[in-house]
Amino acid sequence: MEVALAIALGLVIGAALGSLGGGGSILAVPVLVYIAGQEPKAATATSLVAVAAAAVGGVVGHARADRVRWGAAAAFVATGVGGAWLGSRVNGSIDEDLLLLGFSALILLAAHRMLTACPSCTKVGEDLAVAASGEGRAARLDVAGIVRVVLAGSAVGFLTGLFGVGGGFIIVPALTLALGMSMPIAIGTSLAIIVGNALVTLGFRGVDAVEWSIAVPFTVTMLIGSAVGSSLGHKLPPERSLRAFATLLVLVAVANGIAAGIALAG
Repeated sequence: MEVALAIALGLVIGAALGSLGGGGSILAVPVLVYIAGQEPKAATATSLVAVAAAAVGGVVGHARADRVRWGAAAAFVATGVGGAWLGSRVNGSIDEDLLLLGFSALILLAAHRMLTACPSCTKVGEDLAVAASGEGRAARLDVAGIVRVVLAGSAVGFLTGLFGVGGGFIIVPALTLALGMSMPIAIGTSLAIIVGNALVTLGFRGVDAVEWSIAVPFTVTMLIGSAVGSSLGHKLPPERSLRAFATLLVLVAVANGIAAGIALAG
């Protein structure tokens, strides 16, 4: 019953992912742990499969619209290989309750990024117009920009390896600030990076770490929900939607943190 409910909630997570353009997949681990009954480390592996599949679905559409910079994506993934390896090693040795406590902090960080990004929500339409016309800021990558890309790539790789998340809330700002990408191109490129990081991490973890009996149906329902969310997303007020979802993330982070803290104290 719990597994069936978790799979059904994959629809909700996918809908959030599709309507908001990201962020929804960060709820996968708490759902898999507290509803499906997976162990935290197994849940992060299952989340990797779902994150990679959802990102593939998104990157195809962006690639067709020429909103993916493959060279930048490859460079970003390459800088994250070491971080993904380290994160995978830490995941294999860390106490599972401590892992969940750290995940709560990560969810709060994602919520903060969503809330602080809201003032720019109304600029997405302008960015789309710029991207469609082929205009935009040229990427002038200086030493500081290279350092930012390397640090961000390593950090995202580590988070993917440790928690099984995509890290788009870190990738997109890095691409816009360091490489001068417009928002639509940064989003498309970030999806390609997420796919690469997830595959690298799965390579370090091994496919045996994934409970495929849960991962496959959960991923399928997430993809269905993502497709529905994408079709409905343009009808929703972007700032209000982001704030509502960020509030949900805060509530989940607090509940998850309390549960993990009690388990650690016990």
